[in-house]
Amino acid sequence: MGNDNGRVRQMWHLLEPLHAVLYYAPEVFEEVKALGYNTGERWPSYFALRAAPLGAPGSRRVASAFYSFSPRMVAEHIPAAWDVAAPDKVVAARTRGVDRAYRALVGERTDSPDLAEAAALARRAAEAAHSEGRPLAAANAALPWPQEPHLVLWQAATILREHRGDGHLAVLLTAGLDSVEALVSFAAIGAAPAEVFASRGWSEPEWMAARERLVARGLLDANGTATDAGHALRAEVERRTDELAAAPWQALGAEGTARLADLLGPLWLEVLGSGMLPRETTLGIGKV
Repeated sequence: MGNDNGRVRQMWHLLEPLHAVLYYAPEVFEEVKALGYNTGERWPSYFALRAAPLGAPGSRRVASAFYSFSPRMVAEHIPAAWDVAAPDKVVAARTRGVDRAYRALVGERTDSPDLAEAAALARRAAEAAHSEGRPLAAANAALPWPQEPHLVLWQAATILREHRGDGHLAVLLTAGLDSVEALVSFAAIGAAPAEVFASRGWSEPEWMAARERLVARGLLDANGTATDAGHALRAEVERRTDELAAAPWQALGAEGTARLADLLGPLWLEVLGSGMLPRETTLGIGKV
């Protein structure tokens, strides 16, 4: 594949919604509600579902691995999440929920040859995703593979998205962007409105202090808009993120990656067409 960052980013765009079903599907909410989690809002189950493969981590470890969330917000949910249900129970619940959600989304095609082929290709890519220095990718890669192809596809998508995400955080760190600065600088290039990033729990004073730090570095102007230097830094962050996410696709090869992209298209459309995912997120998909 060479240095085809465009293909690497395309695979992220295709796989991210397939993974994100976990956090929005009503079937998953039903499963975690049965465990005792409050599903009246998104966050109690989100933190439990995403952190459970790590074991029973405390708030400091989760804030470190998730990076963009205010540690104060993380502490509202972790470690209390493990008082509701043990991590292995949460992992089992998310598998049941995703199973039901995918079956509802694609119906009879759950057992189709195309989906089985997509699952096999995605698993090959995921198994080539090295997890050194990538805690969330490693935790998900350590889970046993399910038997059903649609669950294999979802688990592969999860490993690959966390692999990319872990690499992205390393790039942010080395670019000198702390957790809140990463959000402020991303909002400044128009990745999403600042209100969307408010979901990460930072206070207005914390947000403004981060803005002032970025202004002092010449990355933002006084109005909070990215300068040329700010745009350049964020472009470099995305480029380096693509580079660090490329190994699985290089291992799968250009032909296999292109075939997987074609196979994922219909499922991607089903997920987006379901309306379960928000139109704007903090990830900037389609804008970076």
